[in-house]
Amino acid sequence: MNRTDALDMVRESISRVIPDADVGALGPDDAFRDMLEMDSLDFLSFVEVLSERSGIRIEDEDTPRLTTLAGCADFLVAHTQ
Repeated sequence: MNRTDALDMVRESISRVIPDADVGALGPDDAFRDMLEMDSLDFLSFVEVLSERSGIRIEDEDTPRLTTLAGCADFLVAHTQ
């Protein structure tokens, strides 16, 4: 998986959890959880969707890395190589 594919997957996963989210307005280093006002259940749903779509098992200790689009993309790329 390349970085562009990873970013697209992250944006699509966010959109599945929060359908009205303006993911196009998010910058790579924006803390999307705060910007989109995701509560803990929304965030857990996002992690589950991302895990299912990517086929990557995401552990609880991995979630602090999944706070920005760039962080999520880096995580996905690193775990698919």
